[in-house]
Amino acid sequence: MKPPLHLSLAILAAAAALLGAAGASGAESSTSIRKGGVFRVAFQSGAVDFVDPALAYSVWSWSLLDTTCARLMSYPDKAPPEGFRLRPEVATRKPLVTNDAMTFTFTLRRGFRFSNGARVTASAFARAINRTLTPGLDSPGAQYTQDILGADAVLAGTSQSAPGIVARGNRLVIRLKHPTPDFPARMTIPFFCAVPPSLPSDPEGLRTFPAAGPYYVADYRPGTRIVLRRNRFYRGARPHHVDRFDVDLRATTSQDVLDRIEQRRADWGNTGLVEAERLAAKYGINRARFFLKTGLTSRGLAFNTSRGIFGNNPKLRRAVNFAVDRSALRRAIGSPLTASLTDQFLPPAIPGYKDAHIYRLLGPNLRKARALAKGHTRGGKVKLYIQNVPVRVVQAQILTENLRKIGLDVETERIPPKAFLERVLSPGEPWDIAAASWTPDYVDPFAYLNVLFDGRFIAGGLNPARFDSPRYNGLLRRAARIRGSRRYHAYGKLDVQLARDAAPMIPTVFTKEPTFVSKRVDHRCIVLRPALDLAAVCLK
Repeated sequence: MKPPLHLSLAILAAAAALLGAAGASGAESSTSIRKGGVFRVAFQSGAVDFVDPALAYSVWSWSLLDTTCARLMSYPDKAPPEGFRLRPEVATRKPLVTNDAMTFTFTLRRGFRFSNGARVTASAFARAINRTLTPGLDSPGAQYTQDILGADAVLAGTSQSAPGIVARGNRLVIRLKHPTPDFPARMTIPFFCAVPPSLPSDPEGLRTFPAAGPYYVADYRPGTRIVLRRNRFYRGARPHHVDRFDVDLRATTSQDVLDRIEQRRADWGNTGLVEAERLAAKYGINRARFFLKTGLTSRGLAFNTSRGIFGNNPKLRRAVNFAVDRSALRRAIGSPLTASLTDQFLPPAIPGYKDAHIYRLLGPNLRKARALAKGHTRGGKVKLYIQNVPVRVVQAQILTENLRKIGLDVETERIPPKAFLERVLSPGEPWDIAAASWTPDYVDPFAYLNVLFDGRFIAGGLNPARFDSPRYNGLLRRAARIRGSRRYHAYGKLDVQLARDAAPMIPTVFTKEPTFVSKRVDHRCIVLRPALDLAAVCLK
């Protein structure tokens, strides 16, 4: 499987999809919550790529489509960690899993309807999956469906639908070529929202179409405006307070978006961290208008565990983790408002996460680092690959000084960002440490631990450390097959083991997700999981 855009090493590039976690709870039970009104959104030009679920692949497109989406499996509109517990939505229960996680059978609830009144049946999801395989459409969703039996024939244009997808009434059966225990979590991605069974495929992307979620796209004028209206046939459990979302796509900069929100010309938008210090001083943090939550994008450094000084050398990898000054590396990115320090691979918002305090976050522990490094430095020469951008250059200087104190001599190679991924993934490249970041398309421990550290993903470019341990491969694959709360517990334990004992990477931070809303927005309906949950918002 090729590296996906969102599920990509931002070894290759700075990850754009920041996510945060937390939010108000109890708004649904309050009789004083206002129903109705128009929620106004301001986006910078280019923030939205498509509104067609088979093609949309920007974080801002997904934030809008989330309001229109009815999924087989989903996450509740609640603050994490509860908001990241996988649960059925249109499916009546979790799927029946057979044939070594190669066959999944979903039974659908009755009562879901599209915005045109048509009933949602299994064929709606079969069509959504097959649309991602349409030849010439180039759907980024195909990376998650090409392992379905018969997908190759659809991609080649010799079949209209994959025989591994069988829809009869309210029963959907999916058969895959390989064990895929994370398949139910994949179904939460907007590519797989229910769509009308006759919905055509257009490489330009459809602009309006019936949707089965709380809202639907009523109008889309690229580069100008999007209007989302309430689905009057929606009877699902998701919140849907406002009548309409008006999205202005003509903001020029992050500052322009921020100004519009402060001036009450917009209620929310993609501000980024512009003027975060001023907003924090003026409005406070996590009170009513300005929110900062730890997101799901991790940044750090990967060891090349397949060769050289760090191959089969966990003591030295642990020594480097103790020697690194994580707080100094964060300062190179910006203020503490930009990122939360970490020494683990799972984000704190994931169910099952355990804060194990493995390494020192606010400075190095040279005593432990030197003790572990003694006798394991193998000549002490380290080749570091970084993107040739200012932040990474400063971090390389910090890392070089950190490692010098435990007897390691770092040689840094600066690589143009566009060439970085290809260089790092090439088997013949002699790097020992490389800059890395990670953002998953779907929120599941598998998308962090298995994808990053199971040896089977090395060939697909999704295991940056080239970590291939029979012991951990087995533990990761067993955890993926567990269901329910035990699964999250198993992954939480594995996260600690990997970071503490195997140390295939140097985790440093999870970037923070900013949310700024206008004075019109009722803070009781703000749910951050971790970006703003638009379906849940309400107005004063």
